[in-house]
Amino acid sequence: MESQLPAFKEKNPQLEVITDLNRGHHPFLKGLYKNKNERVVCVKNLTPEDVHQCATRLRNALGRKVVKLKTRHVTKHPSVQGTWTTDLQM
Repeated sequence: MESQLPAFKEKNPQLEVITDLNRGHHPFLKGLYKNKNERVVCVKNLTPEDVHQCATRLRNALGRKVVKLKTRHVTKHPSVQGTWTTDLQM
């Protein structure tokens, strides 16, 4: 990772990349966003390519919380008759 981190810093000058050695703790990536949200990704036992991919995903993320949908489908005009199912009960 030491070889890929400087290249990642140069390609992304808008990011603040800090390396810190914490003995006794698993390695992790932390993303702090402008909307004051925070995401932490554990990178224990990952290859340098996978760590770079996790860092890229943190960079591309918007920092919003993941919201679970209440229904399986989202539509502007819900059915008056109810949702369609595949099993036919006769």
